[in-house]
Amino acid sequence: MTGEGPRRDAVDEVLPVPRLALYGFQHVLAFYAGAVVVPILVAGAIGLTPEQLVYLINADLFTCGIATIIQSLGVWRVGIRLPIVQGVTFTAVAPMIAIGQGAENATAGLLAIYGATITAGLVTLVAAPFLGRLLRFFPPLVTGTVLTIMGLVLLPNALTDAAGGAAAKTVTKDFGSWRHLAYAGGTLLFIVALYRLRRPFLGSIAVLLGLVGGTAVSYALGDTHFDQVGRSDWLGVTTPFHYGAPTFHIGAILAMLLVMMVTVVETVGDAKATGEIVGREVTGDGITRALRADGLSTFLGGTLNAFPYTCFAQNVGLVRLTGVRSRFVVVAAGTIMIVLGLIPKAAAYVASIPPDVLGGAAVAMFGMVAVVGVQTLAQVDLRQERNALVVAVSVALALLPATVPAFGENMPRDVAAILNSGITLGAISAIVLNLVFNVLTRTPPDEDDATVPPAEPVTSP
Repeated sequence: MTGEGPRRDAVDEVLPVPRLALYGFQHVLAFYAGAVVVPILVAGAIGLTPEQLVYLINADLFTCGIATIIQSLGVWRVGIRLPIVQGVTFTAVAPMIAIGQGAENATAGLLAIYGATITAGLVTLVAAPFLGRLLRFFPPLVTGTVLTIMGLVLLPNALTDAAGGAAAKTVTKDFGSWRHLAYAGGTLLFIVALYRLRRPFLGSIAVLLGLVGGTAVSYALGDTHFDQVGRSDWLGVTTPFHYGAPTFHIGAILAMLLVMMVTVVETVGDAKATGEIVGREVTGDGITRALRADGLSTFLGGTLNAFPYTCFAQNVGLVRLTGVRSRFVVVAAGTIMIVLGLIPKAAAYVASIPPDVLGGAAVAMFGMVAVVGVQTLAQVDLRQERNALVVAVSVALALLPATVPAFGENMPRDVAAILNSGITLGAISAIVLNLVFNVLTRTPPDEDDATVPPAEPVTSP
């Protein structure tokens, strides 16, 4: 990064093809783990076969590529035309598992999930203009809180990977060992060192170099293997309705509509954060186009055997971290995703990045998401108790699933699905409390809010 202010034309700058490919591949690496973890979780919970899981991962990558191009490049009045990567939303994991487990078998569960996903995507696509006019309910107080929550909630995932990931808990039994922490710490320190050199080009690909370097070291020491590459096919084409015609159940549809309402908050927050990073104001029309892209992408997800889609917060942090603002870099990333979705053998190489190396890089990226949220909150007068309370309660509730994971286990399934999502809890809290304190109140904030007086300067005696 150069330290200069963001240029207004940087978003539309078309970089040379080698740089587009390099920067785009960095976005793919940053996005990949988050993209594949959802099909892995769903497949394990509803009992899919390994072959079905491989197909789901390929379909997800393929659809993510199309969705990303729609959002960043724009098609007619669909897509915000900012460097935003689309990925499957984590909010949908618990509802999809509930839908799948309620069906008579795994395939029937998938068909019910796809029917609900298609319906929710169409509703979001049609309702996007109305949802865009709700922007006044998402002031910096709400979006900043949600972004901060996203970063804080995502950080434990990064730290879990840094300690070795799920396999280290159940298979190798060396979770949190010095070996895993050394790979994660070494990757993170390498990325920090590249930034310390203050070379703009090295800084812009620091995450990519960290991931490649960490994987190379792990391979050289015999801790990373590429066996999966040899077992993967060269070509795997995703076809619509691969498992049959989708089924439509009212309960599943209502659950997925709730998911899409939560993704509205995520999309508004990510879109506004990206606009702030690249120096472009995100208006109500921009939010409408972003939500249309979410709806169309989600509809395509249900059609192409994938899932609901929204803006990916990880890559928002990467845009901030690298300083590369061109949306065509993200278009290149979408193209690479499509290729990986068609060539399982190529995708297997990316899948071979060890969790500890990925976790080391993710610590920096997820932390940056939280920093963007804090920057957004800097626009808010937190000396007003009502504003401070919105942030305090929302952050506290968002941390509930991470600190007390069994909190909702005796609740009804639909309630537990909300209680198990920190982002959902925090987002709902921020929206509702802002409505109560700043929208529905009849008393101006400066008349009844007790404010904390500025601290007196400390002087030496």
